[in-house]
Amino acid sequence: MSKEEVGLRIRKIRINMGMTKEQFAKALSISSQYLGMIERGKGSLSIDKLYSLCTLSNVSADFILFGNECSVIETTKEALSTYSADQIASGCDCLNKLALFIRSLN
Repeated sequence: MSKEEVGLRIRKIRINMGMTKEQFAKALSISSQYLGMIERGKGSLSIDKLYSLCTLSNVSADFILFGNECSVIETTKEALSTYSADQIASGCDCLNKLALFIRSLN
């Protein structure tokens, strides 16, 4: 993991999100100048800012830091491939009921 590689991945994420440096920096609560330094590998994000970036972009820290592709969709499809459609539907129904129950506690 080099700062340059991390910076390039962050820049790619920003561009793929269709955001300017200013918009992206504001969303992360950093200056656009500092974001530019990060994208060039001259600065780095704190853990808190990395978490914010992951949340904002829906990209894993593993990808941002190490370039490891982690597709939630593919991982989920692979995990569910061993279950029948009825089992999946039943599981979804249980999760829905659990979510409703948890909401009722508030």
